[in-house]
Amino acid sequence: MPLVSMRTILDHAAEYGYGMPAFNITNLETLKGVMQAADATHSPAIVQVTRSARAYIGDAYLTEMLAGALKSHPNTPLCIHLDHGNDLSACEQAIGLGFSSVMMDGSLTADGKTPSDYVYNSNVTSSVVRYAHQRGVSVEGEIGVLGSLETGAGDQEDGHGFEGVLSKDKLVTDTEEAADFVRDTNVDALAVAIGTSHGAYKFSSKPTGETLAMDALKRIHDRLPTTHLVMHGASTVPQELQNALNEYGGRIPQTFGVPLEEVETAIKHGVRKVNIDTDIRMAVTATVRKYFARKPDSFDIRGYMNPAIEATKSLCVERYERFGCAGHGPRIAYVGLEEMAKRYANGTLTQQVSEARDL
Repeated sequence: MPLVSMRTILDHAAEYGYGMPAFNITNLETLKGVMQAADATHSPAIVQVTRSARAYIGDAYLTEMLAGALKSHPNTPLCIHLDHGNDLSACEQAIGLGFSSVMMDGSLTADGKTPSDYVYNSNVTSSVVRYAHQRGVSVEGEIGVLGSLETGAGDQEDGHGFEGVLSKDKLVTDTEEAADFVRDTNVDALAVAIGTSHGAYKFSSKPTGETLAMDALKRIHDRLPTTHLVMHGASTVPQELQNALNEYGGRIPQTFGVPLEEVETAIKHGVRKVNIDTDIRMAVTATVRKYFARKPDSFDIRGYMNPAIEATKSLCVERYERFGCAGHGPRIAYVGLEEMAKRYANGTLTQQVSEARDL
């Protein structure tokens, strides 16, 4: 199936009650693992690329890699998404490269470090929505700032994240502000802050209601029942991967991610997109460490990267199955970006996502 927008996939996910893991890729091997898992489970796929990953791969290489994914997996509905775009220019560049979805993270200013205010966030996100929708590209926005409810601090993963410490009211999305934001911007999906954060060190112990604000998520979904919600920083940081890393020379302190059962609960309360990056990094790194520990004389790049692809695939298969999207890929009707642009222009899609239920 040719390229589709994120909105096409998330509308289907909402209709059938499943969630979509959105996997961040860093290189060809992680991309292959994600796509092979999608094929194996007959799932749609959302592949995400951060600005730092773009810089690492290089746009010329990246576009060819993504074109190869589309050609090699013709039966998989694929959305290519920019994660944490920091301004209109970054989103325009991604759309120019062929991305079918972008995130405008206006919760921080363009430096990616300073918390913004509502007016800034709403204005910059609206400008991205206008530009993207004219081209049939979907837009994810964010209201509230990602950070730890334990420490009040953010995480500088890939250079993105606020500096210093914020109060809890800044780190948990306000329900009414979320409703205003969706109405004001017409975003296709809304990332909310509930205590999750980027990186491996999310929680010092298994999260509770004090550190993972699931009640806030449920309130937002009750207020915005037709809005596709997004959970960032949702890697589970599996104990077995921590153990594997440390067994073969790593020094990962004990840490806790978002339990899979909490993600499954979130999906029941409107979360349609679940961002996963750290788990893939850990799976790849643990596999490579194991290979060299067992074969210290090897210098065969393929020798350690093929198992890394398999480790990525295995992790992604589990997420596709646990989140309920396995088997749904062939059921998604293809809608091209040109047709999506027409639907945005006539207001059909905009009205659906911007509806907020009065309480």
